[in-house]
Amino acid sequence: MSHCFNCPPADPVYTDPTVVYQDYYYPQVVPIVHTVEIVKRHHCVPVPKHCYNYVVREENIVGTVSAYRGPKRSARKSRAKRTR
Repeated sequence: MSHCFNCPPADPVYTDPTVVYQDYYYPQVVPIVHTVEIVKRHHCVPVPKHCYNYVVREENIVGTVSAYRGPKRSARKSRAKRTR
């Protein structure tokens, strides 16, 4: 066995580390605020309202109504003649 060569122990060789990621995900609640603006608009809408105004008039009728008007006309004419 003299023909067997004993190699001295070798020093270890270190390579750059290989990075292996193990990702774990956890839900995280993120509030998303949506602003809703409510505009209350007030409109005047014309609605007809019928109002009635009543006028009461009184007339006094003296005497009877006739077709004969002779004396009244003659009295007017005589007054007109007097003033001139």
